[in-house]
Amino acid sequence: MAGSARVVSAADGERPDAAGGAAPLPGAVGLSHVGAYDWEAADGVRGGSPHLHLVCTEAYVVTAGRGAVQTLTAGEGCRETDLAPGAVVWFTPGTVHRMVQHAGLKVAVLMENGGLPEAGDAVFTFPPEVLADPERYAAAAALPARRGPAAEEAARRRRDLAVEGYLVLRDALAAGDAGPLREFHRAAARLVAPRIPDWERLWRAGPLAAAERTGDRLAALAAGDAGHLAEAGVRATGPTRRGGYGMCGRREEYEIPGATLPYGGE
Repeated sequence: MAGSARVVSAADGERPDAAGGAAPLPGAVGLSHVGAYDWEAADGVRGGSPHLHLVCTEAYVVTAGRGAVQTLTAGEGCRETDLAPGAVVWFTPGTVHRMVQHAGLKVAVLMENGGLPEAGDAVFTFPPEVLADPERYAAAAALPARRGPAAEEAARRRRDLAVEGYLVLRDALAAGDAGPLREFHRAAARLVAPRIPDWERLWRAGPLAAAERTGDRLAALAAGDAGHLAEAGVRATGPTRRGGYGMCGRREEYEIPGATLPYGGE
């Protein structure tokens, strides 16, 4: 049997599709690989841009190196969770998170509702005056190029601005004042409000449709119909874009339906 098996490569850019057509990852999750930024911020910490998600839970699966994730929540306050190979850490919407680089940290990132973060379900912890102005926020969040010195300079400037706002939130929370964090939550919600109809369409076409397919299969099996098993197939891929400038670090991205696309402007 093994001697007659066809070998399928998952090399970069090669996307064999034995069953034909598009298929999302299990549960229509998003996927990327991230190497945390090594740039030192104003507080001496090396790492990424603090931000939150409004509707998506995010998970880190640590594949190499060491680091940490700093988090801010109204209920748990300021926390720092170590990241080492094999660790799995996840956090729910509203968690401000900052990936910290210690030594060669690399993380596989799994996102609930694949496609929504890239459609705007991620807000940087910029200072309040930036969050209050959608045009100013968009300009601060955007990158002028996908690669090269201009992209790196803009990504670093964006990270530094997010850290500026983050430190204010962290210091207030550490002093027992969750007010600034709650106001950031409200500002983030106002900022993304115009995007909600698009998010709902993405959710219905992706995660909701994936759950409904499971229901259809259960119903078919309950009726004694195993026809969908004849449509089985194997899919494989590799990164189709390397070195993108993400929020937390340099990203390897995958062109899988609903999985990852570059964040706006990246």
